[in-house]
Amino acid sequence: MWPDSSNDPVFEMIGREVERQNTTVQLIASENFTSPAVLAATGSVLTNKYSEGYPGRRYYGGNTVIDEVESVARERAAALFGADHANVQPHSGANANVAAYLAVLAPGDTVLGMSLDHGGHLTHGAPVNISGRTYRFAAYGVTPSDERIDYDQVRDLALEHRPKLIVAGATAYPRIIDPAPFRAIADEVGALFMFDAAHIAGLIAGGVHPNPVPYSDIVTFTTHKTLRGPRGGAILCTREMAPAIDKAVFPGLQGGPLEHAVAAKAVAFGEASTPEFADYAARIVGNSGVLAEGLAAEGFRMVSGGSDNHLLLVDLRAFDAELTGKLAQEVLDQSGITLNKNTVPDDPRSPFVASGVRIGTPATTTQGMGPEEMRLIAGMIGRILRRRDDDDAVAGARAEAAELCGRFTPYPPILG
Repeated sequence: MWPDSSNDPVFEMIGREVERQNTTVQLIASENFTSPAVLAATGSVLTNKYSEGYPGRRYYGGNTVIDEVESVARERAAALFGADHANVQPHSGANANVAAYLAVLAPGDTVLGMSLDHGGHLTHGAPVNISGRTYRFAAYGVTPSDERIDYDQVRDLALEHRPKLIVAGATAYPRIIDPAPFRAIADEVGALFMFDAAHIAGLIAGGVHPNPVPYSDIVTFTTHKTLRGPRGGAILCTREMAPAIDKAVFPGLQGGPLEHAVAAKAVAFGEASTPEFADYAARIVGNSGVLAEGLAAEGFRMVSGGSDNHLLLVDLRAFDAELTGKLAQEVLDQSGITLNKNTVPDDPRSPFVASGVRIGTPATTTQGMGPEEMRLIAGMIGRILRRRDDDDAVAGARAEAAELCGRFTPYPPILG
């Protein structure tokens, strides 16, 4: 019935990616390892079904089971975060953000969001992104002194620009983001408030970050970072906002939803509602703190002085003024440690070179690594970057990383 694809080289490539994930240290803050159950749902026959619309209101027949699956996903997401309504169809966090804007803004409306070079996201108004090209964004940032969000600056800018929407959330900010001051500022200027929880959704679900839902008109998030689900996005909102949000996602922005991904989201929401997940979220934060201490002891500077969430933003200049984020990423990748270059606040280097790296602990924590391994990894990073011109040192580190991961292997090869 189907052609024999067993010898397709794509499967050999997938096998090599399984090996890479199993044998190298994964420190990218926006990545994680999903459970076998999430993988199974993602690879299910639900990928075959077209289901434009929403449960009970589809444009295609044959969606009885699909309606049940999506309804479960919506109910679990809303219950997990205490929201009135959930839309689980966005293909990504970026799509979720654009849909939220589409629901409440007109082209040219004013929005206040976090500056990309201070830790915000592309969809928070970067000029190269559809958000910055469609709406008029004003940007807030962090203070020069402690590199934390300046809520006084947020208020001053809100009073000056009178935005229709204020956006909180970040992609490279290592501290707690308090939703309460944002809500108060939004109320003062008559703005709506949206919280982009893409990075910290799992920490919110696990109870180690304040829940922005009670303070927000809209909360967007991704399901594949700290939440440990499939790649995708979702939107939470008030009951009053629900019709506009649903209409913005479909037919406003997307066509048929990826129901295999929706099913995997449902599985992940179920997993995130357990006591075990709350313990996992706490261990993410604990590991992040230990890793920050270890890297500081190696001579690296932590932006804002440390971390109280899942990620670290590391300024390399205190360690070595000539070392760029680009070079550090490349050398560490060769050594079996995967992370990403990242600008630091007011970075003189371009984002493609950068003066820092971003490091996260969700994936290593999923594997079962703890404080001892975080200290070991910090020492490896310092040693590798000091001896980055020594090929033998790099090769030795690669073997060390493989040995470490061999004690915490996330997937048997068959799961490729």
